[in-house]
Amino acid sequence: MTCTHCGTEIAAKALICFRCGHATTEPRVTPPATGSILRRRRRSPLPVVGTILLVILLGALAAWWLVVCC
Repeated sequence: MTCTHCGTEIAAKALICFRCGHATTEPRVTPPATGSILRRRRRSPLPVVGTILLVILLGALAAWWLVVCC
């Protein structure tokens, strides 16, 4: 089999040409038309802020309890 792009002789079952890197067949799945597939939705910082505030509140409550009880 020969590569349709560069004409190099390649194996019959090759998926890409080892010389130019072009695919020998059409892709089975088409890529999305809009946006990047690498871009993710960003999560809200609210859970992190809530956790930090909870830890501070529990620390202050523990300190107050140690002062009152001991």
